[in-house]
Amino acid sequence: MAPLTITVLLSERFSNIVLACLLEPLRVVRDSGGADIRWTILTVNDAPVTSSSGIRVAPDDCLKHMEAANLTLIVGGDDFRKEAAEKQLSRQLRPLLRSGVVIGADTGAWLMATLGLLNGRRATIHWQLFDEFSESFLATAVSPDRFVQDGRFWTCGSAATALDLILEFITGHFGAAAAQEAAAMFLQDNTTAQLSGSALHGLRAFGSEKLRMLSARMADTLEKPLPLAELAACANMSERSLARLFHQELGVSPGQHYQAMRLTRARDLSTHTRLSIEEIALRCGFSSGSGLRRAFQKQYGQPIRRRTGSPP
Repeated sequence: MAPLTITVLLSERFSNIVLACLLEPLRVVRDSGGADIRWTILTVNDAPVTSSSGIRVAPDDCLKHMEAANLTLIVGGDDFRKEAAEKQLSRQLRPLLRSGVVIGADTGAWLMATLGLLNGRRATIHWQLFDEFSESFLATAVSPDRFVQDGRFWTCGSAATALDLILEFITGHFGAAAAQEAAAMFLQDNTTAQLSGSALHGLRAFGSEKLRMLSARMADTLEKPLPLAELAACANMSERSLARLFHQELGVSPGQHYQAMRLTRARDLSTHTRLSIEEIALRCGFSSGSGLRRAFQKQYGQPIRRRTGSPP
């Protein structure tokens, strides 16, 4: 798959949590799935900007040096009216937005509408600005939906809707299995997870109830993977129905999904612990270190890497 290049445009007094909800799931896809995802941080005035909570962020480059990326994330801030009125900013942004997917989050849709990108299109914005946005941009059909996709232009309001939006984007670009893995990092029910040891019980917002239950069961048994017949029995279904469920909702077989979860765990242990490859293999359901190495190489196209100083 070709690299996914991302431009992240931050406005003054942007929301940290909106930025995190958009970027962190993509980071999970990059780190866990081995996808080639690269991003560049830009700001509306080429100078450091300060978030609404006081965190200062410096740009990686200047607007005039950048070309259109595959994906542009516009994270609007509290000064959106002033920024939208700056003609120089509008001139600098147009070349960046001439192609690729453009996502406007929080107040980002206001800037997109000012540039005329939403004329004749559906869009949404943060709920506090809904009425003002509707009155200011009559050529845009403003929707109360959690997020809106109209062609290559996507819009959303709050942080929660930003997470929904980017998971939908990941599903379309990398597949449902990648989106589910990213969701598992951010949608956790701590009480249930503590009782079961699973990091997947909070996936109430992703997939069917049976898929979430089966994924949680897989997560609980990575060290000793269950036969697919036993896994199917857990959900009172046949192996054939089990395979159909995973193909329909994730686009992969149950075995492929199970193995991907085990390899993700192996990758995490190899990065953050000093366990040997043999120990990691046993904890992730592989009979030997060589078996883990072969599976990892096939999945990621590169050898599993151990933390510096860990045993072979």
